[in-house]
Amino acid sequence: MDKHRAPLYERLIEHRSRKTASFHVPGHKNGAAIPQTDGLKALMELDYTEITGLDDLNQPEGVIREAEMLSAECYGADRTFFLVQGSTLGNLAMILSVCEPGDLILVDRFVHKSVLNGLMLAHARAVFLTPAWDPATGYAAGLDAEAFRQALKQHLEAKAVMLTRPNYFGYAADLSNIIDAAHQAGLAVLVDEAHGAHFGFHEAVPVSALSLGADAVVQSTHKMLSALTMGAMLHVQGRRMDADKIARTIRMLQTSSPSYPIMASLDVARQLVHTCGRDLMQQGLAAVKRFLDGMSGMPWFVLPNHMRNISKDESATSFIDPDGEGNSCTLRDPFKQPLRDGTGTLSGYELKAMLERHGCMVEMADPQHVLLVFSPFSPSSDSDRIVQIFRHISDQYQLDKKELVQTITNNDILPLIPASIEPVQFSRHMMNPEEAYEVPLALAAGEYSADMLIPYPPGIPFVYPGEQLTEELIHILKLMTGVGARFQGGTDSSLSKLRIVRRRVEAYERMT
Repeated sequence: MDKHRAPLYERLIEHRSRKTASFHVPGHKNGAAIPQTDGLKALMELDYTEITGLDDLNQPEGVIREAEMLSAECYGADRTFFLVQGSTLGNLAMILSVCEPGDLILVDRFVHKSVLNGLMLAHARAVFLTPAWDPATGYAAGLDAEAFRQALKQHLEAKAVMLTRPNYFGYAADLSNIIDAAHQAGLAVLVDEAHGAHFGFHEAVPVSALSLGADAVVQSTHKMLSALTMGAMLHVQGRRMDADKIARTIRMLQTSSPSYPIMASLDVARQLVHTCGRDLMQQGLAAVKRFLDGMSGMPWFVLPNHMRNISKDESATSFIDPDGEGNSCTLRDPFKQPLRDGTGTLSGYELKAMLERHGCMVEMADPQHVLLVFSPFSPSSDSDRIVQIFRHISDQYQLDKKELVQTITNNDILPLIPASIEPVQFSRHMMNPEEAYEVPLALAAGEYSADMLIPYPPGIPFVYPGEQLTEELIHILKLMTGVGARFQGGTDSSLSKLRIVRRRVEAYERMT
């Protein structure tokens, strides 16, 4: 196969050039519904359906199959599936293809909400494992290797392990030992690598989970590469995963009307990294370096030290934590730049609001950090622009004249959440418990949550359905909403009220 080709995209362009009359869906008729000649109309001109010659995503045998095979070759997989419903679909497909009702799976405690939904749909049991923590930021930074080894000894019946790598902030664990141990115990290794589609294409970024031996890996090609939003790929290798079962599961979950523009963008994204991936990475790293060089004169804006090293040395070792010995997470993605005000004057949410008022839209914020996401396609001019805004913010609040506070991590606000010692049985009933009761947040302590409570972004549940709402958890939720965090899963995004499982409703009624 020719890696320089993008077969599906080329076929769409060829079909457009024929100027055929459309007597099929979609109803916009090759963009005739939109009078403008650019923008949405241009996209509609490639928005086809499963007509002759354009193949079928749910039974690919032509150009879509060829595009998927080229992607498998590019990423080193035995088989690759194009997904038009994001990594969410990939997580659901991986879990449902491995777990039968009642099967046990070991799970990283800080997984995306789609993993929990997959466990509910599968009626699986899960043991949640303690993460390692990064002392510089307080973020969960990958699975703790010792906790995993202990879990293997205690739960010999486990079928698989579900991991997240990297996390939302670019922390990428070296999974080699964990994968080897899992395989020796007969477990399949599933990895949500949504933020790592660019991994492995340059020595300055971590290697991919697939190259470390993972059996199934899902990547959101739209997050860090050039695919359209919702474009993702699921890669499978080896004999521990049944690729045909995965294909059947995807057909069950995925729309029967897949977007051809999304699929074509996956094809082109693969073509770009397949043919000139390292050059693209180098281009994006230059923008990161320009940003870090510009910020070097404002040390009150705190970036992890290992990130600043890129301004001196562009080698891969620039992104290795020198204090990472013994920690399962030693590598960071340089394209992810969490930053905080080291004087303690401005919260992450306040920094986010100021940056956005000046035209720089950021990925997310938490009580202390604002997260900037670069990519291989980030222009250096954007780096210059945001540095200027940080200078303006610094001048406005005279941050250069204030003392730096001692290192503050998110652990001061978000404490270590304990892992589950006993398996948790998931079921579809958790999605809509029959006996749920709405109470004010202040009166929810001691109750059991009926919902997932999810700060978004990043979409990682802070509270699981059925988990007890301790006084400490309630206190943390109040702190987070008080400084601007928005939640999914509650009755409203500010968590003024929560739904609880009807276990202690009588006590609440007596109080009111």
